[in-house]
Amino acid sequence: MTLVPLAPDLWIAPRSLRVLGFLDIGTCMSVVRLPDGGVFLHSPVPADGPTCAAVDAIGPVRAIVAPNRVHHFFAGEWKRAYPNARLLAAPGLAAKRKDLRFDGELGDGPDVAYAGALDQLVVRGAPAISEVAFLHRASRTLLLTDLAFHPTPASRTGLRVWCRLTRVGPFGPNQVVRFLIRDRAAFRASLERVLGWDFDRVTVTHGEPLASGGREALRRAYAWL
Repeated sequence: MTLVPLAPDLWIAPRSLRVLGFLDIGTCMSVVRLPDGGVFLHSPVPADGPTCAAVDAIGPVRAIVAPNRVHHFFAGEWKRAYPNARLLAAPGLAAKRKDLRFDGELGDGPDVAYAGALDQLVVRGAPAISEVAFLHRASRTLLLTDLAFHPTPASRTGLRVWCRLTRVGPFGPNQVVRFLIRDRAAFRASLERVLGWDFDRVTVTHGEPLASGGREALRRAYAWL
């Protein structure tokens, strides 16, 4: 399916993504229908015709979010397709993508385009990725990008290989993300705030959604901190 429903007003769009030229580790966009009928896009995938049509069937695009300094490749495509949507960047991304004109930088509070529907927090301590975590309140879903991978037998072969190479457990960060955490105290403080949110499900950009038990799985994944 172009969009896979997970809960009322929540979908994902899994797509192919190759690293090292040959490993298809996949990527995934989360799609949220807001209370006003608009659409929030998290970690955009390519804005091809079928995907845009599926999103249009949900509602008008209000926000396009590049949630860290890595997942921004297709954000410009969506902004060109939906120029009235707000294009929002993780901290530091605007300086990296000077070719894009962002409408705002993500912080610790939600943008006006989706206030009341989602909470967000900048996860500090790993400035090279500067990931922003999101909570979709209505579905009790945490939206993550690279802070957790979730490979399963249903995942792409390339992702399972990548996760073995980069030492991912059943659910959690890979060795690259661990290395990029430069201020453990700041990261732990951010993580504790995220763990204080009311969520059960977790969506990730690489791997399958974790349907339940997300809070404890995230806590276990970072117990080494």
